[in-house]
Amino acid sequence: MAAPILRCVSRGQGLGTPGLSGVLPLGLREAHSGAQGLLAMQKARGLFKEFFPERGTKTELPELFDRGTAGSFPQTIYCGFDPTADSLHVGHLLALLGLFHFQRAGHNVIALVGGATARLGDPSGRTKEREALEAERVQSNARALRQGLKTLAANHQQLFANGRTWGSFTVLDNSAWYQKQDLVDFLAAVGGHFRMGTLLSRLSVQTRLKSSEGMSLAEFLYQVLQAYDFYYLFQHYRCRVQLGGSDQLGNIMSGYEFIHKLTGEDVFGISVPLITSTTGAKLGKSAGNAVWLNRDKTSPFELYQFFVRQQDDLVERYLKLFTFLPLPEIDHIMQLHVKEPEKRGPQKRLATEVTKLVHGQEGLDSAKRCTQALYHSSIEALEVMSDQELKELFKEASFSELVLDPGTSVLDTCRKANAIPGGPRGYRMITEGGVSINHRQVTNPESVLVVGQHILKNGLSLLKIGKRNFYIIKWLQL
Repeated sequence: MAAPILRCVSRGQGLGTPGLSGVLPLGLREAHSGAQGLLAMQKARGLFKEFFPERGTKTELPELFDRGTAGSFPQTIYCGFDPTADSLHVGHLLALLGLFHFQRAGHNVIALVGGATARLGDPSGRTKEREALEAERVQSNARALRQGLKTLAANHQQLFANGRTWGSFTVLDNSAWYQKQDLVDFLAAVGGHFRMGTLLSRLSVQTRLKSSEGMSLAEFLYQVLQAYDFYYLFQHYRCRVQLGGSDQLGNIMSGYEFIHKLTGEDVFGISVPLITSTTGAKLGKSAGNAVWLNRDKTSPFELYQFFVRQQDDLVERYLKLFTFLPLPEIDHIMQLHVKEPEKRGPQKRLATEVTKLVHGQEGLDSAKRCTQALYHSSIEALEVMSDQELKELFKEASFSELVLDPGTSVLDTCRKANAIPGGPRGYRMITEGGVSINHRQVTNPESVLVVGQHILKNGLSLLKIGKRNFYIIKWLQL
């Protein structure tokens, strides 16, 4: 195959409309004031951490976002997401929020799924090599990530519109250009523009080379491919800014040097902070503490509760990072919290905003129903919950489908659901108050089930044995 074409792009080339699947309709846009308005605002919120290069370029970064600079508006910004799993997680949200803030300011943004680069594995911030993934697994994960990104972008557009015109949100996959490349041709065309000394000097490389496990060639070449991604998007979409976690700065520098060497043009990098657990570990799949954005892996209720449980000393920072709330409104929320800390107002608002962005209004409503059912023993919430919500809420619960025969008693129900032992012991568990149905204690084993009391309007019963053993029963032929 032919080697990749390396060429300079004229200043007049923009994002255009190249007929890409994954381009969502234009949404609504939020203006910002002043050349440094957007960057300064996100820096003040703590979302933008570092800028590269900060100075010494022909056009400095704040000028790119100045509407008054001829030909500078709108810009295109991208961020990459490797499909090492079939879902994004909370650790990815800040990079996505960064893209969304640019989109709201009228700029075009690209979410790039690394359908090719995921097979190499990014060594940044890692102490050992990722477990290799089969090509079919990566392709499946990439499909799931592309759909997840489109869902988040759609929720953002539908639920957080502010009456102004936004830029576009485009989802791409770098396998679209790498699958056309021949290895030797690619190395011949691209490899000569990278210096080994520079690549070896990156902190992520140095750290791994000094470790007992060392570093594979595949991992070492990851930064070359990420640099080429940046170049490809610069060439085809006039993308001049790459957004990434603070552990990505070395890879972003490689992209800057590659593009500047080939074209003489300046491009830029912006890092967002990494979210860590209370122990300081980075949130993610590898650390085993991921809070997923896919409902099949982390339910809306679990996501909601993750943010409701945040500590007081973190919640103001998280409101600035994870929401679109204006800073004065956040200040007001925190002032109310000082007066009534027991209400956990900031945590609930944080959980509401994030859950709505990730799962939409329906997901937020589901999370609140589950919260009411579990922590407030709300019969009303139980009555309108779906089978899926109950299974999500009580993940360890046994699920049974039973036929309601005439005269079915509490004892019959418990035994058919295999919730109590046979004989006198199971009988005593009921009489001694160890059993409840739909949050109501039952002590008479011979009581006949009553629709509307023991069986909810949705045809379900929630059986609890002891303090934490739950059984979900779906009644048939009611």
